[in-house]
Amino acid sequence: MKSILLIGNDGQVGFELQRALAPLGHVTAVCYPAIDFSNPDSIVRVVREKKPHLIVNAAAYTAVDKAESEPDLCRKLNAEAPAILAEEASKLGAGLIHYSTDFVFDGTKQQPYIETDPTHPLNVYGATKLAGDLAIKDSGVPHLIFRLAWVYGMRGKNFLLTMRRLASEGKTLRVVSDQIGCPTWCRPIADATALALKKVRAEDGTFNLKEINGLYHCVCAGQTSWHGFARAFTPADIPVIPITTADYPTPAHRPLYTALNCDKFAKTFGTPMPHWEKALSDCLASRNTIT
Repeated sequence: MKSILLIGNDGQVGFELQRALAPLGHVTAVCYPAIDFSNPDSIVRVVREKKPHLIVNAAAYTAVDKAESEPDLCRKLNAEAPAILAEEASKLGAGLIHYSTDFVFDGTKQQPYIETDPTHPLNVYGATKLAGDLAIKDSGVPHLIFRLAWVYGMRGKNFLLTMRRLASEGKTLRVVSDQIGCPTWCRPIADATALALKKVRAEDGTFNLKEINGLYHCVCAGQTSWHGFARAFTPADIPVIPITTADYPTPAHRPLYTALNCDKFAKTFGTPMPHWEKALSDCLASRNTIT
């Protein structure tokens, strides 16, 4: 089996990737501090020691509001580190899989964004993620970049777990209703990644990413607001009050509409992503099991 270097297995997507990638190769999973994205030497050392046939990068700086006060660190992790990974992968003749964000868009479109729509990030996080995407593309390394959105799961820190905790404390929830997107369970993201790799996995175990090279939107189907999402998993006796973005100011500006069109993914890989309501139901029933 060929070697796969998974970076960021301590995160929501990375945790699921460790399971999903296991049948496809010998997975070596590393996370901070074993690899430090703020230190270029650390990145180079790990990649050259492991000599993978494929790098899957699920690590990133994701604290959207904190990024506004830590732009340099955010850029190191989200823009410079992926550029180094792409360079090192090229030297090894390896492929690279990377995950991006819906926050590369400004939210002014009135229908789901496609991969070729113009980007215009409104905050530091979105700008640095876009810079990382472009660095990978410009490197020429065989790659897949999956744009994600509103990622959640039954572990770590995310909107779902925060709202469930507040609801369990009997608190009234006040949730933004004018931001529209695609809530996406982390498990289908990992399964989609494995599906893509199976499509280009040769008999000798190598992955020919050149066949499917490029950018894909990879989110659950359908769209809703944060309020609609919260209402879908919150007990009926807990009030969920809709508020506007203006009612809940944050350091980082957020786009109002970032639903993503995943037709390219479905056409290329032959399977559409599940609807967000079905994925949410499956997530709540999973209780963080690995199957």
